[in-house]
This record gives sequence, C-alpha cells and structure tokens, in this order.
Amino acid sequence: MNKTLIALLGVGVLASACTATGNTERNAAGGAALGALAGAVVGNNVGGGSATTGALVGAALGGSVGAVKGCREDGGCGATNVNRRQYYDERAGRYYYYDSRSGRYYWEDGSPR
Repeated sequence: MNKTLIALLGVGVLASACTATGNTERNAAGGAALGALAGAVVGNNVGGGSATTGALVGAALGGSVGAVKGCREDGGCGATNVNRRQYYDERAGRYYYYDSRSGRYYWEDGSPR
C-alpha cells in the first residue's frame, strides 16, 4: 500500500511540475494527487479495504474538481469575473491583458492601453 501511495504522489508532483500553461493543469494535477491520497486512506479503511480502488476513484474526482477550479480561475467554465491581470506594467504600476479577439492590449479596467 505504501508503494502505491508513494507512486501516486510522485506522479502528481511530476505532473504539476511539468505544466506551464495555467491554473487548470496545475489544479487538476494537485487535485488528483490529493484525491488519490484521500481515496486510498478511505478505501483502505471502509468497505472492502481496497486502497487501490479508493485511490483511483479519489484521483478521478480530485482531478475533475481541480480542473474546474483552475478553469474558473482562468476566467472560463462559466466564471463571472474574468481574470484580467495577465501582465504588469511596472512604469504605470497597473495590470493589463491581451484580448485575442481584437488583437489589442487593454488595462485591467477595460480601457485601451
């Protein structure tokens, strides 16, 4: 059982270290790792005593919840407030973002940069 937990935690750490594209991937990897750990503990102590099954179910649920949370932090998945703090202008002391639809940069409040 300990080898399974160590392997799952190692995979979660490696997966979260390799992501470079945003909150969705990082939160999905972290959620999967935490879900696997919690699922293994619960699966070992409840029901048939299968830590592996509990870890698999926990990883799937934790990864899903983490991915949705990260997607919402990035402004997608039905989030009401869009994250407009993409870049920071040190001279102006303000945040700005790039709008891919218009191809222009805007200040955090929506005014053109």
